Amino acid sequence: MDVFLERCAGLDVHQASVVCYVLIGAPGRKPQKLLRSFGTTTRDLETLRTWLAEHGVTHVGMESTGVYWKPVYAVLEGHVDLTVGNAHHIKNVPGRKTDVKDAEWIALSISLETGPGFSVQ
Repeated sequence: MDVFLERCAGLDVHQASVVCYVLIGAPGRKPQKLLRSFGTTTRDLETLRTWLAEHGVTHVGMESTGVYWKPVYAVLEGHVDLTVGNAHHIKNVPGRKTDVKDAEWIALSISLETGPGFSVQ
């Protein structure tokens, strides 16, 4: 699958954890995939922000799960281009049953600037 954004990430956000799936690659090439989980304390979210910066991530997408996305958004705001998608649309994607698959689907949607529930600026 072609990637249009060269460095992006998808986050599956929960009360106590954030699963981060990063795609790195030039358009037309197979992307490198990185996966890491983080806690949700301020320190953990700052670690997430640093990790994203170390990998040169420019765009991040996440689902709007309850209020859990808000602290993540607050820590990342101003550091990356953020997109919050409709969690209901993400949960209705067939075959997506795990946190990792959800994070991967979000990352792919952001990389292609497409996907239900996402509107990339």
